[in-house]
Amino acid sequence: MGNVVKQGFIAMTASRRKLTLRVLLGSAAALPVLSSPLQAQEAGAPIQLQQITVESGKGGAKGSATGPIKGFVPENTATGSKTSTPIEQIPQPVSVVGREEMDDIGAQKIDEALRYTAGVFSQPFGPDQDTNWLYIRGFDATQTGTYLDGLQNFSYGFGGFLIDSFGLERIEVLKGPASALYGGGNPGGIVNYVSKRPTGERLRYVETGVNSYGNGYLGFDIGDKASDVVDYRVNGIISGGDGYTDFSEDFRGVISPSITWSPDEATKFTVLANYTHLDATHNGGAFLPYFGTVVDAPFGRISRKSNFTEPSIDSYDREQASIGYELEHTFDNDWTVRQNLRYGFSHVKEHSLYPYGYGFAEKPSGDNYDLARINFRHDTTVNTFLVDNQLQGTVTTGAIEHTLLFGLEYKYFNIDQMQQSASGTPISPFDPVYGLPQETLGKPYINQDLSRNQVGIYAQDQLRFGDGWIVTLNGRYDYVSDKSEGLPSYDVHEGKASGRFGIGYEFENGLTPYASVATFFNPLLDALVTKEQAKPETGEQYEVGVKYRPEAFDGLITASFFDLTKQNVVMGPNGSKTQVGEVNSRGFELEAQANITEAWRVTAAFTAYKLEVNEAAPGDLHAAVGNQPVLVPETQASVFAQYAFLDGALEGVQIGAGVRYVGSSYADAENKYKVPDVALVDLKLGYEKDNWGVDLNVTNLFDKDYVAGCQTTLSCGYGEGRKALLKAHVKW
Repeated sequence: MGNVVKQGFIAMTASRRKLTLRVLLGSAAALPVLSSPLQAQEAGAPIQLQQITVESGKGGAKGSATGPIKGFVPENTATGSKTSTPIEQIPQPVSVVGREEMDDIGAQKIDEALRYTAGVFSQPFGPDQDTNWLYIRGFDATQTGTYLDGLQNFSYGFGGFLIDSFGLERIEVLKGPASALYGGGNPGGIVNYVSKRPTGERLRYVETGVNSYGNGYLGFDIGDKASDVVDYRVNGIISGGDGYTDFSEDFRGVISPSITWSPDEATKFTVLANYTHLDATHNGGAFLPYFGTVVDAPFGRISRKSNFTEPSIDSYDREQASIGYELEHTFDNDWTVRQNLRYGFSHVKEHSLYPYGYGFAEKPSGDNYDLARINFRHDTTVNTFLVDNQLQGTVTTGAIEHTLLFGLEYKYFNIDQMQQSASGTPISPFDPVYGLPQETLGKPYINQDLSRNQVGIYAQDQLRFGDGWIVTLNGRYDYVSDKSEGLPSYDVHEGKASGRFGIGYEFENGLTPYASVATFFNPLLDALVTKEQAKPETGEQYEVGVKYRPEAFDGLITASFFDLTKQNVVMGPNGSKTQVGEVNSRGFELEAQANITEAWRVTAAFTAYKLEVNEAAPGDLHAAVGNQPVLVPETQASVFAQYAFLDGALEGVQIGAGVRYVGSSYADAENKYKVPDVALVDLKLGYEKDNWGVDLNVTNLFDKDYVAGCQTTLSCGYGEGRKALLKAHVKW
């Protein structure tokens, strides 16, 4: 908040029956795959398919692309291709965090759930109750890189949608450019949130818990069959209480009903809806100067629990709702049509004061240690409408089998926003006094009604031939029209093409090396200092890697090398933004997820980048040529392991522990001021018996005092201290 805007392929051959059935059965539970002789068997003779699955050996029937994940190891994904596809057949890395893993690590927000994921840097400013901050491969995915059930969850300024993790079945991260599938977005990768939906089975689940700050919650998840052709599910959560820092508190309510109608095996219609309410007082520990947090100021260091807002003024109010559907029908010729649609509404109002250096300077002057403050308020309303139409089918040309996908997508985004600010009264960083009268807020510097209309047409061909060759071809063209009325105003039209080419070879031993190249664009809404709208960011990525599903245990290991360049980067503060930037991210990622035995689960990740600014405007606060961009670390590593006692005196006991390492980063464009690295330990103790269980999750076990990141030397955020979460659940 404040003045810093909260910023493969499905194929089948007789010689590879094992892979064929994995895809078929995974697809049957979510996004149906299309014609082949075996698929015709699935529709007409399901008993025969089940028998062949048993014979197919390792893996058997793989999980669906939207359903629950057993343990830590995902099987299929729809995020990497918009078709239900084994992850190893996607020519880019795909990380999936399922419901069980979220619960095991004690994640209650999306950014917490991704702390053990390779290539993802989350919570760069510390905990934030109203935003999930995510960086992928060094680039900010918070506003332009998030999706809900395959449709973009776009946000701009303070206008967007907050998704509660309790209503999610899984979180999927597609790393690298995704424009060829999704029509623009963060070049480092996208995050797709997959909602819980009806399963056709009886579900009764209640969970409650409280953390060491005094914030408690009650959640429920209920589902069943209403008739032979109708299934329903409704989940929700209500929570409230104090936060980690002074004055911080919130009250949250979320409910997400869904219903599926399946009149026959060929047709499926699912309605998904959500309502979210959040009423909060902002957390502190953020927007703090480098001197006094990372290093000592003359008075020492600012407490990480300090909150320099005005409690009597501070407020955050969010009202949000959405409704949509997923419709699919398979014709007699085994071609399938789909239409995914969603309308969303969001209204957010907030008012707070936040610090901005020592009299707007990075260091105290003389004996005056007071922090300057900015008094800020906004009122933002967003309406969105998205619809993605798809046609999928399988054809054979000679020895090559093609899974074809054709799509036409429309996106509408409208934001009506007002922002205004004034200077707030200074405040002592170590002996704050609250309640002084504040200056009247000034005339709005943004008062704008902004609309975007975007139409994209795309095609994909997933080819399989020979004895294991996999080729993926993607092409897409988007026409984007942006119109702003008010302050600022502009009317811009832009057309862009993007593509992806991937090739891999799937060996019988589970090893799949691959290579890919992709181009991308990211249409921007920023206004430049010239009063013109910024052009879309563009660039390309080259990548090679290997994916491995071992025979010895249930696991997935992915290693990748990539070189990613982003051009037309907007740099500079609001009101004086320029577009001359170019940033390169190249590096290595390694991730392993394993259900080693029924008792052991492990997830591990390692990330090493070289992030470098190739072009930048002189004097920019965030970037300088030849240097590492601010905020983002170049190295991260993590491992979390859990053991469950299956028999004996300790039967039902679960013990888990994790270590997260976050490398050093920089607070300034010149790379003079470094933010130190940190290693954090997490712990989990649990007990599961019959239909109930109790868990204790502790994050930052040793209560390390550290700075999560700095966007400038005037804006640093503390990481969260030790937090214990005690929770219990029952199901019947």
